[in-house]
Amino acid sequence: MPRSIPEMIRGDFKCDDIAKCILGLKTIDIDSYKVLATKGQMTAEHLGEVLNRERSTAYRSLQNLMTCGLVHRETRTIKDGGYYYEYIALEPARLKEMVQGNIDEWYNKMKKLAENIDKDIMK
Repeated sequence: MPRSIPEMIRGDFKCDDIAKCILGLKTIDIDSYKVLATKGQMTAEHLGEVLNRERSTAYRSLQNLMTCGLVHRETRTIKDGGYYYEYIALEPARLKEMVQGNIDEWYNKMKKLAENIDKDIMK
């Protein structure tokens, strides 16, 4: 993963890298999102099986995805009592909007800071 903007410009930066960088996600989070977006809603346990990971790893990934707003969960009632959660991914078009919005916000902030960099850096 590139550590600077010049590295990103010169390097082979992919869509997964953009989503990880802009949304603060890990590779497992992107993999989890892709599974949910393509296969539909599922439990953390089932996601762990699909990803060949422990349920706890899948659950942590789902928590990260919920925190950034790419996934939400719905409570399902068990007939004999109890409940469980199913996790649902936002449409990829919404992911695109989120990434583009964050890029625009970051760009505007950096542009504003750069306007006075010649003066501010010498303080």
